Amino acid sequence: MDIELARTFIEIVSTGSFIKAADRLHVAQTTVSARVRLLEQQLGRPLFVRNKSGASLTPAGEQFLRYAPTFVQLWQRAKQQVAVPEGHRAVLTVGSEVSLWQPLLLQWVRLMRRSHPDIALRVHVDVPQDLIAHVAAGLVDIAIMYAPQHRPGLEIDLLIEEELVLITTDLKTYQANDPRYVHVEWGPDFALHHAVSFPDTTPSLVANLGPLALNYVLLEGGSGYFRMHAVQSHLASGKLHLVPGAPHFSFPVYAAYSTNVDAATLAAALSVLRTVAKVEVEESIDG
Repeated sequence: MDIELARTFIEIVSTGSFIKAADRLHVAQTTVSARVRLLEQQLGRPLFVRNKSGASLTPAGEQFLRYAPTFVQLWQRAKQQVAVPEGHRAVLTVGSEVSLWQPLLLQWVRLMRRSHPDIALRVHVDVPQDLIAHVAAGLVDIAIMYAPQHRPGLEIDLLIEEELVLITTDLKTYQANDPRYVHVEWGPDFALHHAVSFPDTTPSLVANLGPLALNYVLLEGGSGYFRMHAVQSHLASGKLHLVPGAPHFSFPVYAAYSTNVDAATLAAALSVLRTVAKVEVEESIDG
């Protein structure tokens, strides 16, 4: 079977829409519809019920959902294994969201290279929605993320209970409704809790990338919510200060991985990742 047919099927299930699936796959909606018709012809059963709100699975579609992710992941795995460099036993593609590459992804890759030199690595950094799609499609084996969406064929494990804390460059001048406050878009959960805690805040500067916003605050001064791990060194040096009495918000980090990765390689990579995550937690406590 054409792997693109299974990949298209998975995207429709994930988005609930032929149109959204076409956008994700960067093809025309007519192409998506044609692929589904061909897939339904090959299977001899209708897979979707189309309606105004999108598309839902038929009983046959529910059954096919059990197998489609495996088709895609095994194909990607086969392509990667064929390309194993000489002197290595396996290839592992590891990834993370942009704001997690330093230090978590970096330390993970460093320790993997030292402890398992026979595993070749490919490192991938991307935005959340694309990263989880790559894991589901078998393009990325393991990814560290903040709020991964559950997809068929994936496992998701909690790594670290991060905290978002309110910091400022100057405690003496900080005030409620700080005009120099930078609002970072840390996701829907943060947005909800932030709105409850600060109902009257209307920031004039909004950023969707934590490291960018943090560098701006360090250069220009101001305040904002950032990951405790990211600001610890600046708190220790006195460049930044915690705002007394400000609420802290939970921001857990997860590992999302494919269940079709070679068991030994997966176990090695997850063991190293958990070791790195444990060190991060211990350092945050000691710091």
